[in-house]
Amino acid sequence: MLESHAFFLKMVDELVEFSEYDPELADGIKWLDEQAQKKGITFYDMVFEVLYKHDVNSKAKDWLSTRN
Repeated sequence: MLESHAFFLKMVDELVEFSEYDPELADGIKWLDEQAQKKGITFYDMVFEVLYKHDVNSKAKDWLSTRN
């Protein structure tokens, strides 16, 4: 569990560092940070929430497409 947590934090930190070279990524990170502050959660929690919702929605779309 600690390994996956550390991996996630490192991945997010690397994205933040890389955003120095990618203005669109930098804007997205700033937006995520603002949303996290509004919700009163950490930036990392906000990133996790967004990625989790994306994963759930993708799996739901895949499931739905196989039902039809």
